[in-house]
Amino acid sequence: MHDAIIGERLGLPSVGIMTMQFVSAAELMARVLGADGHPFVAIDHPISSASEEELSRRARQAVTDGMEILLGRGGGAAP
Repeated sequence: MHDAIIGERLGLPSVGIMTMQFVSAAELMARVLGADGHPFVAIDHPISSASEEELSRRARQAVTDGMEILLGRGGGAAP
């Protein structure tokens, strides 16, 4: 989340991708950085035990959701 927010501040289109386990931490990081409500993509947790097929599905969805955020058409995981 930190990198996505800093990237945006530097003029680099950026989107954070978190697992559901870390949504509250991402929201807190955004608040701490003065970017409360900054949108991000949230994918299923865990990653380590997911099959290659499942990881591929999650990655495709994260790209789709991330593009929606970058194009201003999606709100992401944050309110």
